Amino acid sequence: MTYLILKVIHILSGAVLFGTGAGIAFFMLRAHATKDPRTVASVGRIVVLADFVFTASAVVVQPISGLALIHLQGYALTEPWLMAAYALYVLIGVCWLPVVWFQWRMVQLAERAAEEGASLPPAYHRLFRAWFILGWPAFAGVIGIYALMVAKPVF
Repeated sequence: MTYLILKVIHILSGAVLFGTGAGIAFFMLRAHATKDPRTVASVGRIVVLADFVFTASAVVVQPISGLALIHLQGYALTEPWLMAAYALYVLIGVCWLPVVWFQWRMVQLAERAAEEGASLPPAYHRLFRAWFILGWPAFAGVIGIYALMVAKPVF
C-alpha cells in the first residue's frame, strides 16, 4: 500500500511539474504576443505565483517520492537510468531557476511600462528571449525523465 501511495504521489507531482510548466509557457507566450505591458504584467504575476505554488512544490516532492520508490523497489541509486534521470533533473533546475527570476523581472518591467504608458522595454525582450531559450531544454528534460521512468532502459 505504501508503494502505491508513493507512486501516485510521484506521478501526480510529475504531472504538476510538466503541466504547470506547459501552462506557464502557454500563458506567457500568449501574453507576450499581445505586446501590451498591462497584459504581460497581469498574466506574469499569475505565472510567477503558479511557479512558486505548484512548480516549486513539485520540485520538492519529486526527489523525495522518487528516492522512496527507488528504495522500496530495491534499485541501486547508481542505476544508469537513474543517473541519467538525476542529470536531467539538475539540467531542468539549472534552466528553471533563472527562468523564475526572468519571469519576476519581466513582470516588474511590464508594470513599469504600463505605469508610464510605454512599450515593453528592450530589457524585457532580452529576458523574454532568454526565458524562451531556457524553456526548451527544461521541457525536453522533463520528457526525458518521463521516458526513463517508464522504460527503465539498460545502458
